[in-house]
Amino acid sequence: MSLAGKRIGFGMTGSHCTYDAVLPQIEKLVQQGAEVVPVVTYTLKTTDTKFGDAEDWIEKIETAAGRKVIASIVDAEPLGPKEPLDCMVIAPLTGNSMSKFANALTDSPVLMAAKATLRNRRPVVLGISTNDALGLNGVNLMRLMATKNIYFIPYGQDDPIKKPNSMVAHMDLLSDAVLAAINGYQLQPVIREYKDE
Repeated sequence: MSLAGKRIGFGMTGSHCTYDAVLPQIEKLVQQGAEVVPVVTYTLKTTDTKFGDAEDWIEKIETAAGRKVIASIVDAEPLGPKEPLDCMVIAPLTGNSMSKFANALTDSPVLMAAKATLRNRRPVVLGISTNDALGLNGVNLMRLMATKNIYFIPYGQDDPIKKPNSMVAHMDLLSDAVLAAINGYQLQPVIREYKDE
């Protein structure tokens, strides 16, 4: 089975340092024949950082996906029964958004799209990027790992010495994780040694 013809939602939250690793994965999904529906949080849409201006990131995301981003909860809600996705990806997924998702809070377009996809009993694939995965947010990570129809891009500690609680997804495995999730299984192993990618 391939991703050709699959409708993939692609949510991006506020881990600005990870966007350079994620954009090529959007392009890869498109090259594999998927229709990519980009969805962004308010943070991504409005925050300029040392990693780039919000307006420039939006333009890059839209260019990679070949369509306009969804940037409001109202516009994300139809991704439920009206305009269903085959799979929803959130990459990068910050610890903040992860904790909200694990506790059923829907305060951003990305989380609304994920909730709508779960409502349709379709897979949601998470690509974490958080300094707190092995800290207080660990309980939320495990809650999501134990939830039906939620899958993960394999992840690892990106800097065990300086940031021992931090974990980041291996974004280069994104399309493999999506294909596995659509087929109903978690790409293994989930936890892998992390090297600069």
